[in-house]
Amino acid sequence: MPVSIKDVAALAGVSVGTVSNVLNRPDVVADDTRRRVQTAIDELGFVRNESARQLRTGTARAIGLVVPDVSNPFFTDVARGAEDAASDAGHVVILCNSDESEQRQDRHLQLLVEQRVHGVLITPVEAAPEPVLRLRARGVSVVLLDRHADVQDTCSVSVDHRLGGTLAINHLLAEGHRELAMITGPLSIAQCRQRLDGARDALVAAGRDPDGLRVIEVGAMNVVSGRNAGERVLAGTRRPDALFCANDLLALGVLQVMVRAGVRVPGELAIVGYDDIDFAAAAAVPLTSVRQPSRLLGRRAAELVLGETQAPQEHVHHHVVFSPELVVRESSRRFR
Repeated sequence: MPVSIKDVAALAGVSVGTVSNVLNRPDVVADDTRRRVQTAIDELGFVRNESARQLRTGTARAIGLVVPDVSNPFFTDVARGAEDAASDAGHVVILCNSDESEQRQDRHLQLLVEQRVHGVLITPVEAAPEPVLRLRARGVSVVLLDRHADVQDTCSVSVDHRLGGTLAINHLLAEGHRELAMITGPLSIAQCRQRLDGARDALVAAGRDPDGLRVIEVGAMNVVSGRNAGERVLAGTRRPDALFCANDLLALGVLQVMVRAGVRVPGELAIVGYDDIDFAAAAAVPLTSVRQPSRLLGRRAAELVLGETQAPQEHVHHHVVFSPELVVRESSRRFR
């Protein structure tokens, strides 16, 4: 039989209520008594029944994190930042992968509500606010992650992706590149649209026709899609001399194709990615990339959702927008 709280109380010579205080409010218990109870817990190997505690309090010491693709190192870093903040507050993170599927996202959200999580951090599949509104209607605190909030009474933590697209194209123009193309994931994804808008902004500011930017749209933001896009570039009759990729996984896929085809990077083709994941610097040709503060994104989002759950009446909703920065490496230095 599992060890019960009564067993701990009997061994320590205290009441069940005192053991409960040691577990939940140790600051109200005298030091000697607390040490005696902890010794009994250690000797008996007592493990608290967290499910029972959740039933009594109606909440779990957990927050949910719903991201589009956990295999993307960017979201892995975001999750680590969220976990750091949650751990500091005595919580855990339940990580869910939506795979850009609205149905899968909704199933995850339903399970998180059933688990009575304190709050949810989410990069929603669609820009529509319905999933967020449903969560808030059930009393669940929500923070939009990597997405600016268009919903009232909801915090958000995001990056100025339009600025990121501008930084990438400005750099390529400054390096002397003229035939530019952008490889992007589905333009239904807000971040992709914003990066494209920023790229066009840079062309307009430089006196160039924004429609002169060739846009190659692929179905997913991964290395395989990047390789497919690279093959399309090679097969084209007019090859660009520079590519801006909407994330580093796409850029790395393109780079693989070009290296195998003997295309010199950056001599014949410059490549700029986005996110600055760890693999960018370690690529066969170190990749220039627009850096997002991924870990800080996750940490700040978790801090906001925990702040709201712990003091809902005093909480003030924030819309935090970080600025990206360009990290220049070998893949785009054509004339150096």
